[in-house]
Amino acid sequence: MGFQLFGKNIAVDCSYCRNCINNSDGNQICTKNRFIENGKCRKFSYEPLMRKPFKPPVLPKFNPEDFQL
Repeated sequence: MGFQLFGKNIAVDCSYCRNCINNSDGNQICTKNRFIENGKCRKFSYEPLMRKPFKPPVLPKFNPEDFQL
């Protein structure tokens, strides 16, 4: 096994599974004909290219007075 992009402990989620197809309704369908319960099934196969990164948090605006001693 080679380098794993997001570590060894990947949370199971069908949004980045090889066997998942998103239909036009926004629902996820498993191509292995598995029942998806709580966003996951037993045939989970991780596909790193389907993973969408989270947006970074918005940083608060600071004034120069905040950094004076």
